[in-house]
Amino acid sequence: MAGEGEGPAIGIDLGTTYSCVAVWQHDRVEVIVNDQGNRTTPSYVAFTDKERLVGEAAKNQVARNPTNSIFDAKRLIGRRFSDSLIQNDIKLWPFKVIEGPTDKPMIVVTHKGEEKHFAAEEISSMVLKKMREIAEAYLCTTVKNAVITVPAYFNDLQRKATKDAGNIAGLNVMRIINEPTAASIGYGLDKVGIGKRNVLIFDLGGGTTDISLLTIDDGTFEVKAVAGDTHLGGEDFDNKMVKHFVEIFKRHKKEDISGNARALRRLRTACERAKRILSSAIETTIEVDSLYNGIDFSSSITRAKFAELNMELFRKSVELVEKCLTDAKMDKGGVHDVVLTGGSSRIPKVQQLLQDFFDGKQLNKSINPDEAVAYGAAVQAANLAGMGNEKVQHIVLLDVTPLSLGVRVLGGEMSVVIPRNTTIPTKMEHNYTTVCDNQTSILFSVYEGERVRVVDNNWLGEFELSPIPSAPEGVPQVKVCFEIDANGILNVSAVEQTTGVSCKITITNYKASLSTEEIHRMVLDAKKYEVEDDEHRKKAKAKEALENYTYKMRSIVSDKEIGDKFDATGKEKIEAAIKHVILWLDGIQHAKADEFEDKLIGLELICNPIIAKTSRRQ
Repeated sequence: MAGEGEGPAIGIDLGTTYSCVAVWQHDRVEVIVNDQGNRTTPSYVAFTDKERLVGEAAKNQVARNPTNSIFDAKRLIGRRFSDSLIQNDIKLWPFKVIEGPTDKPMIVVTHKGEEKHFAAEEISSMVLKKMREIAEAYLCTTVKNAVITVPAYFNDLQRKATKDAGNIAGLNVMRIINEPTAASIGYGLDKVGIGKRNVLIFDLGGGTTDISLLTIDDGTFEVKAVAGDTHLGGEDFDNKMVKHFVEIFKRHKKEDISGNARALRRLRTACERAKRILSSAIETTIEVDSLYNGIDFSSSITRAKFAELNMELFRKSVELVEKCLTDAKMDKGGVHDVVLTGGSSRIPKVQQLLQDFFDGKQLNKSINPDEAVAYGAAVQAANLAGMGNEKVQHIVLLDVTPLSLGVRVLGGEMSVVIPRNTTIPTKMEHNYTTVCDNQTSILFSVYEGERVRVVDNNWLGEFELSPIPSAPEGVPQVKVCFEIDANGILNVSAVEQTTGVSCKITITNYKASLSTEEIHRMVLDAKKYEVEDDEHRKKAKAKEALENYTYKMRSIVSDKEIGDKFDATGKEKIEAAIKHVILWLDGIQHAKADEFEDKLIGLELICNPIIAKTSRRQ
């Protein structure tokens, strides 16, 4: 791999439907055209009996080869096959996706007469390699260094998988940065010196929605909060249209095309074209010759009908803006500019809903929504490679982590080490100890999410710290360090303070990646179930207090030196009370906080007077 300072450095927007590549050259960003003269390239890979096609060539032949033409790889990357969103998508894709090892989705194609299986990272790497080749043809030199963008709401595994795809493509991935943050550079680069501005980036692309609220001040781009949905974009609007026209064809022609991949693909292409036209026209016509069984299909659709079909999704994208502002603790009146990016942000109804939310505020459309992300990535690449001018070199990006990160502690709770919307890169530490006497190892389970209980959050991975010195419960001191790098990838380490025994894990291979539904549920349900979470927290503390006191008393009466100072009756009373509580704790399935509190009070009423009496006698 080339070092960061060697050769040109490019910025790549790896999109769900289209990708874009740009480079800093001659003191400005140049968006590079592909071999067809287009500034964006379809994120398509196709396999035929003779060859593999990527980009324009792959999309152009998709209608005659739908089952071996792969798109939407970004929707698969870093996800589980069993994810409900993947299962729903599989019903819509013409290509086959099967379950691979560790619940990983694998794409099945026939290439040169053989069945082949590809992971999403491999397909994405093919698109990235195409973008690299486009840049090399333009620059007339080998390109190794790149900054690649991802949705702000991509989780740890999705980021790592995207970085892996870059490495497979032969790229030295200098940095993974968030798409709306990259877009903000495209907006803010020429606004250095005009003072502090709060900017909301509304990024609605082909497959994802990303909202970022930033403060831009003299070259510093500080992200205050992010919100998003990694499964909401133009593809979903296309799906609604396709479903609508399948029903119309069925009603008018008495034919069901829902099981025919080729017919659906041709209809989808027509719907995608119509969606783009409806951003500038009030009405358009869908026309597909010989759509199915020789039957021609023609039907009109208005902008109003398109908006009605997708209104729920449109509203969902705008609701994310409210969530982002709430997380940032900022009133919508405090936002100076609302900047649109992503191809689907051109949809008039989306713009109207967004403008209404901001009480009629004019939306900023000064940047090209298709190119802004690649533009910002190219600026960041130049910054990291030391290639840009003074303006570029003064840029400082301060991004945030979208979800809280922590470890499982006694009672099944999540102890947060890094709260969500913390500026990255970051390094935070927390001290933990043992929960049993003579414990010689500690298992650390790492989670991300916003709920109190780990069962409601997402498991990332685990590691064991061993051996630690055998000692009474609560004596060993273990420092756990969570470190998120500039790519948003998490490293966790732990060290026992007295012996220096340590262990480290990079969270890269956990089985259960996070679905979009789970991400939203974690944040939104945190408020919805606030009462339930508070009750659980109170219960866990009450239980822990009872257990601590019980085992402390048992340790005291079991200690030969101390235990012998009790009179026989008093010692028997304490031992009997302790035994009763331990049996109750072992047998209890469901108990409320006040039940644990009552048990503690009862035990204290028995033990404390006897201990006090023994102390006075001494």
